[in-house]
Amino acid sequence: MTLTAPTGVTARALAPDLARGFMLLLIALSHAPAFVGDWDAGPAALDTAAKFIKSLLADNQARDMFVFLFGYGLGQLAHSRQARGGDWASIRSLLRRRALWLIVIGFLNTVVLVPIDIIAVYGLTLLVLAPLVRARDSVLWWTGLLTLVPATLLLAWQSVVAQAKPVNMAEFMEPTFAAHLVAAIPSWPVETAISTIMVVPGMMLGIWAARRRFLDEPERHLPLLRRVTVVLIGVAVAGRLPAALLAAGVWTPTSVPVSWAVAVAHDLTGYAGGIGMAAAVGLVAVKVRPGRLTTALAALGQRSLTFYLFQAVVWVVLFYPFTLGLRDGVSFVVTFGIAVGVWLLSIVLAEWLRAVGHRGPAEVFLRRMSYGRPKR
Repeated sequence: MTLTAPTGVTARALAPDLARGFMLLLIALSHAPAFVGDWDAGPAALDTAAKFIKSLLADNQARDMFVFLFGYGLGQLAHSRQARGGDWASIRSLLRRRALWLIVIGFLNTVVLVPIDIIAVYGLTLLVLAPLVRARDSVLWWTGLLTLVPATLLLAWQSVVAQAKPVNMAEFMEPTFAAHLVAAIPSWPVETAISTIMVVPGMMLGIWAARRRFLDEPERHLPLLRRVTVVLIGVAVAGRLPAALLAAGVWTPTSVPVSWAVAVAHDLTGYAGGIGMAAAVGLVAVKVRPGRLTTALAALGQRSLTFYLFQAVVWVVLFYPFTLGLRDGVSFVVTFGIAVGVWLLSIVLAEWLRAVGHRGPAEVFLRRMSYGRPKR
């Protein structure tokens, strides 16, 4: 199969990559605590502060930033292919190949590494909704709004259940790697299919935003980006604060309706916060001076798939019984330190890959499978 080569790294806009690099920190903060058995094992004040921060900043907000940027990337891809003379049939075929290989990567991530995966969910959603990448703006908005209701209710249901009994991955870890390899397979298809509804709203808005190049050319959209940043992050903080205080143990819901109201507010405004943070990074990209830190963080964002999987590798190595088995040996707040350390190490490794002229291995694989061998 011979296809036109994809856009090179040098042609990428700064803001989306900075946003993806920062997003990986939020994902690490969200995921790392899920692999320890006792969330109250450390100093009470520090564990309480970490739980508050995790709920306010990361839970059901890191993913929403991720999916917005995923949709934005789809919009960028469609724009670049059209600008280079590609017709819709070839673009749709490319998107579907990409979707299928995302499903494969996500399945392997779930089975071999950790059963906390969003990659296959993205792939399945794209496979089903690929025609919407070129849909009218009104279709994108209505699709996003109509799916926002069931998506929020599904997330809120999960949150209400977690309020009653927090669930972490430590409870489901298998004692051997062989058992681990088969444990997640039975539930993977259903969980992946159900989870697609949660990513549609952010994906639709990301595609719409990419058409207007809000993050590709943030200097042209400064007033809008400022309003979006202030309003959406403000809404997110207000809506998510009750749940964050609940997670920290400051208060306890008095009834089931209150539990649901807190959960709905937290998860609904997570969409606002994720998009608001992406807009904030757009503002930073305009003001920041080029330098080693900016370049390194952007390099991480360019390789976000690779380092999302890298995080999963680290969680397996550190926490599972058949590896280092730290699930019962560290506290909640220590996992925050681990998460930050993994993110910083990711920046260093991504910058090294950039310096030697290599994409991330996951990006290389996905591009090769999606595009085929480029023309010489």
